[in-house]
Amino acid sequence: MDGTNLLDGLTAAQRHAVCVDAAPLCILAGPGSGKTRVLTRRMAWRIAQGSADAPHVLALTFTRKAAGELRRRLADLGVRDQVAAGTFHSVAYAQLRQRWADRGQAAPTLLERKAGLLGRIMESSGNPPNGAGGIRLLGDIAGEIEWAKARLVLPPDYPAASADAGRKPALPTPEVASLYAAYEVERARRGLIDFDDLLSSCANALESDPSFAAGQRWRFRHLFVDEYQDVNPSQERLLRAWLGERTDLCVVGDSRQAIYGWNGADPTALTNLPRRHPETTVVHLDDNWRSSPQVLAVASAVLTHGRRSKPAGTTLKANRPDGPIPSLVAYETDHAEAAGIARALRLAHAPGRAWSHMAVLVRTNAQLGLLEEALQRCGIPHRVRGGEGFLAQPVVQEALRDGTRPFGRFLADLSVAVRQGSPAESGDENRLGAGLADLLRLAGEYSSLDSPGSLAGFRAWLAVTLGSEGAQQERDAVELATFHRAKGLEWPTVFVAGLEQGLVPIGQASTPAAQAEEQRLLYVALTRAEVELHCSWAKTRSFGSRAARRAPSPYLEAIEAACAALAGSPHNSIIYVGELLEPARRHLSQTSPTCERPAISLARAADPEVLEALRSWRLATARTSGVPAYVILHDSTLAAVAAAMPLTVEELTRLPGLGPVKAARFGSDLLDVLANHHLESA
Repeated sequence: MDGTNLLDGLTAAQRHAVCVDAAPLCILAGPGSGKTRVLTRRMAWRIAQGSADAPHVLALTFTRKAAGELRRRLADLGVRDQVAAGTFHSVAYAQLRQRWADRGQAAPTLLERKAGLLGRIMESSGNPPNGAGGIRLLGDIAGEIEWAKARLVLPPDYPAASADAGRKPALPTPEVASLYAAYEVERARRGLIDFDDLLSSCANALESDPSFAAGQRWRFRHLFVDEYQDVNPSQERLLRAWLGERTDLCVVGDSRQAIYGWNGADPTALTNLPRRHPETTVVHLDDNWRSSPQVLAVASAVLTHGRRSKPAGTTLKANRPDGPIPSLVAYETDHAEAAGIARALRLAHAPGRAWSHMAVLVRTNAQLGLLEEALQRCGIPHRVRGGEGFLAQPVVQEALRDGTRPFGRFLADLSVAVRQGSPAESGDENRLGAGLADLLRLAGEYSSLDSPGSLAGFRAWLAVTLGSEGAQQERDAVELATFHRAKGLEWPTVFVAGLEQGLVPIGQASTPAAQAEEQRLLYVALTRAEVELHCSWAKTRSFGSRAARRAPSPYLEAIEAACAALAGSPHNSIIYVGELLEPARRHLSQTSPTCERPAISLARAADPEVLEALRSWRLATARTSGVPAYVILHDSTLAAVAAAMPLTVEELTRLPGLGPVKAARFGSDLLDVLANHHLESA
């Protein structure tokens, strides 16, 4: 194999990334830019050219599936010698097991779940975790320990590190630190090792045992890392230990898709690589082959929202034909949103289009249950990405486990658990508690149909209502997935639902870093769409038996502006908020069918005093938001408001330049300005 065919079909940038003689090499690959294609071809190219030996290549991924895909593609490229590919954890475990065997040591037992051990520790301290609330608590504490270990944070340092990161554990941080310390002591006493310890133990061995380090560095001489923006400090430490003083490293990543900070990932490993290794060569892949120009316009607008200038590296060049302008819909309730999406899916299921060409993406697992119900009622085949449908959620299974309780007692216990773990008014979603809230709502629906009911009957009703995911995995079906689960996937048609404050961004994102990650997470979700993109939010959302009014996600303003700019632009290219917003608003105000008079007539009919009051309000709002005044509302929109003198938010939405997002955000303020004018002139 001489490798000449490995360059077929590549762009100039992709060929450069494959062939360049550089170490370290950092390939910054945007979504849909063919990063896996480039990574595997570079590996095959180096093997073909003799600068790398296949048995000495190590490819590190974040999932077993990704590792398998790398091996499959390499085999298709003619790489017959087996290349080692696996996750950080699997490679570390294999090396540790060999080391233990060589030293005649018994391998410690691998502890797959922390919750059981934590439960015994809490029980022995006289504070046993009970019921569904206890399950949620154990899951939360286990998650905090995993985060701390990923960030190389020891128990005494946890309170300060947690506060700096803006984390919100279920217990006060000193109590979490105490449980963390007790967990480590008990784990070691029992001769157990958890998944986090695999990384630290392997790194310790490499750093302290020169013979072991030399053997592993001889075995793996050429290192490749996929999704490098997702490495955490513990993984980065292990990677450096594998490398030693060598520089034969190739990483592929995209800081725009760094979405695992909540789990300990640190994207600065990617962004700071040239600083750590000044000899690093950086190659950019900014040709997008996945999404239409219109989808990329909306995604880029979200990524640049709130910034005074375009961040470096946010430009993606679309290579697909034009597609439809993405849609944005506001529903009255979350039930209406789920039903509306189900109807739209059925309408989109035209002859020749598979159900599997469509997906519905949401921020949290808790939102999936309502969508499952709606699709089930419409007879739409569906599956939950990752195989974890509503009925498969551990907290739901635990709640349904005890079949001896009367159904009334079950409802009472469930109500208490929901109240104890219900989300805050701001819309914060507890990753486990929200599943119980959905279960309580479903139990109420069941009891209205089968009173007094039974727990066995409720389980059977759930199976019929929501269906069985296991039997549907291989069927042609619509995908339901969270934003995180959708990473690395793509569909011709994508619905992004629940775009509300408290969900997008998630309410727990209280620090600037967390909020920036939420922005990137939405960008990832939007760039899953190839041709059609549909965004929606609900004005009211139910949490168990409680319905809460919702505000639109702040990012919807960028989506609305980008869609308006696309509608008013003669060029379907990448559009940034602010660049074409002003002329687009002017165009819409002159041509909008929702207004009988053109903008210039409205401006002439406007009361000058009202118009001046509206401009003063806009200037103050713009200064507070740190944006130009026209980004808040254009002159023609203010003129339309002053001329029409609307009395309700609904009337505002009929005016040019005031879609549902801006009307929801600024409507009350605008009506207050008009009301004040009425009072002053009375």
